[in-house]
Amino acid sequence: MSGQRTGWRRVLPTWRAVLGTVLLFLLLVVGGMLAGYLLVGIPPANSAAKAQSNVYLYSDGSELAHDGEVNRQNVTLSQIPRSVQQAVLAAEDRDFYSESAVDPAAMVRAAWNTLTGKGKQSGSTITQQYVKNYYLGQEQTLTRKAKEFFIAIKLDREVSKDNILEGYLNSSYYGRNAYGIQAAARSYYGRDAAQLTTAQGAYLASLLNAPSAYDLTAHPENRTRVLARWNYVLDGMVTKKWLGPAERDAMEFPETKPAKPSPGLSGQRGYLVEAVKNYLTDHHVLDEDTLRGGGYRITTSISRKRQNAFVKAVDTRLMDRLDDSRDVDGSVRAGGASIDPASGRVVALYGGVDYAKQYVNGATRSDYQVGSTFKPLVFASAVQNRSTTQEGTRITPNTVYDGTNKRMTVRHGRPTGFAPANEDDRSYGPITVTEATDKSVNAVYAQMGIDVGPSKVKATAVALGIPADTPSLASSQGAVSLGTATPSVLSMTQAYATLAHHGTHRPYTLVDKVTKDDEEIELPEREETTAVPRTAADTTTSILESVVDGGTGTAAQGAGRPAAGKTGTAENDKAAWFAGYTPELATVVAVLGQDPETAAQVPLYGAGGLSRVNGGDYPAQIWADYTAAALNGRPVRGFDLRLEAGAEPSSPAPSGSDSMSPSASGSPSTGPSDTPTGPVPPTSAPTRPTAQPPTSTLPSAPEPSAPATEGFPTVQPQSEDLERQMWRWDE
Repeated sequence: MSGQRTGWRRVLPTWRAVLGTVLLFLLLVVGGMLAGYLLVGIPPANSAAKAQSNVYLYSDGSELAHDGEVNRQNVTLSQIPRSVQQAVLAAEDRDFYSESAVDPAAMVRAAWNTLTGKGKQSGSTITQQYVKNYYLGQEQTLTRKAKEFFIAIKLDREVSKDNILEGYLNSSYYGRNAYGIQAAARSYYGRDAAQLTTAQGAYLASLLNAPSAYDLTAHPENRTRVLARWNYVLDGMVTKKWLGPAERDAMEFPETKPAKPSPGLSGQRGYLVEAVKNYLTDHHVLDEDTLRGGGYRITTSISRKRQNAFVKAVDTRLMDRLDDSRDVDGSVRAGGASIDPASGRVVALYGGVDYAKQYVNGATRSDYQVGSTFKPLVFASAVQNRSTTQEGTRITPNTVYDGTNKRMTVRHGRPTGFAPANEDDRSYGPITVTEATDKSVNAVYAQMGIDVGPSKVKATAVALGIPADTPSLASSQGAVSLGTATPSVLSMTQAYATLAHHGTHRPYTLVDKVTKDDEEIELPEREETTAVPRTAADTTTSILESVVDGGTGTAAQGAGRPAAGKTGTAENDKAAWFAGYTPELATVVAVLGQDPETAAQVPLYGAGGLSRVNGGDYPAQIWADYTAAALNGRPVRGFDLRLEAGAEPSSPAPSGSDSMSPSASGSPSTGPSDTPTGPVPPTSAPTRPTAQPPTSTLPSAPEPSAPATEGFPTVQPQSEDLERQMWRWDE
């Protein structure tokens, strides 16, 4: 009886029970491992290693394109330079020859990092990756992962490390539809794998991490990321003593040859397929490996009719006007996107002259400054945040600013050091916000951006649909108001679609439906959110109507419908933009200066015979032609606007004004013969003119001794250190 436990000890398990439980658990684990090893054999090569086709459809169900034709040629390990083999090991599995086939610790760590939001990571060794590529499928299931685990162990016991590495190099995907190191060497460098240099091998090894994103021909904006990965591979080779430090330091990045897409993806088809693939992978509908395995039927949101209309508009208004005798005309490209604001569906996307000739997608690359098309986002932020001028007056369309060229901006009565030039160095004097938007006056919007606060401007832009990680969206601070940020054409279309949808943001989609073997794949939820209050969005629309009615965007009147829009020009005339919308459709067009070989940005001076290309020229004309065709047969609708208090049209205008104020209804005023001929519903109830003249805000800070900043847009007013001092304030 003395051995019996009493009190609280009775609820605790005995050491025998604990030991028995542990032993039973270990027995089950070992038994399961043994059973798995015995039951799972090495299968024949899978059919997915040959890749099935994916079929892409227009929104009406007609075929857009298909992919899946495999580019593969196996080589022996002896045909691959030793340094190239080592580069792959440095990139993917540095201890391949000394480690076991699986790394449980790395698998657990990768799973944990993925679950905790540190990004999707792989814990697979080269052996596991080879098993997945060659023997199994790309599906992300526990069953496949378990099979991969046991096959890798068995393969490691039955096949030499050299044979596994050879199989891995021949089965891995390197982008550009290149399966295996030989196909990759031919596609990227025009040579056989045996002729690859160490630097070239390191780049091909870098591609294994993210084949699509790291192809600089397709994504020149990712150069920083690519170089970081390339350097990581070379540094790893030095660490493993496979490469000498001096030889490594002497290496230069090996530029690749232009890609040659499949003939089946020529014209616009390749751009559309690329954009859809990126959408599916970026939104985690399918990962890149799974999608590449093929067999999917993907119905896009692209309208065949509208897509063809976009191509025709670009050809008619731009490409047909170019002349081979002008060297600059060979560098003229275009990008465009069109979104239905109500549904968020991308109904048309123009990527470039031809995917087989120009691999970079002009609609999705994100490295061209958007210029003055960003200004409406600044104004929307001002209304949203009920911002005031330096004198404490609310900012409305009727607020008067000083439009003097290179006027020093001020905050709290002190000069900031930021004094941007207006286009053509023109001074305007006192000018309302509406008229400053019509004429795209930089001096006004530079000061407005300070009045609102750069961080608030950025927050509004992100809420409207500009990606938060857009280059220069935050780093340029004051200059961001003038469009130094570089969102893609598609991202800008998203932002303008939100304005068109009265401030309600609905994330865009390029995909209506995805199926495989008659099973429908779940698409991401696209929940609507309020980006800015309706009055902020609608008041912004009212001043953008004025830009089309009598400002820099009058060419957009060719659409024959009530329209709101804004022109923009990038620094050094490297891009010209028109971003605009009707109540039913938001569309952005950019004409881009792009080197036809390297895809690098080049100026557009003299393109098409024009001294300089502005957003009101080719971009607005393309927009008008496309919009007219896209909405052909639909009733003409006016904007239904709810304006912010104090935003009603005001009279008289400031002295020196030579442009018409928007009408009280917000409808286009009577103009050219191609304006709508039918009755247009009023956009708001008639309002009385304000009893008082427009409020004036003319900062009178003393001119600083420091020189004013030259040029437009200005990313760095004077120096990086000075800029940080100038723009470090509490908001």
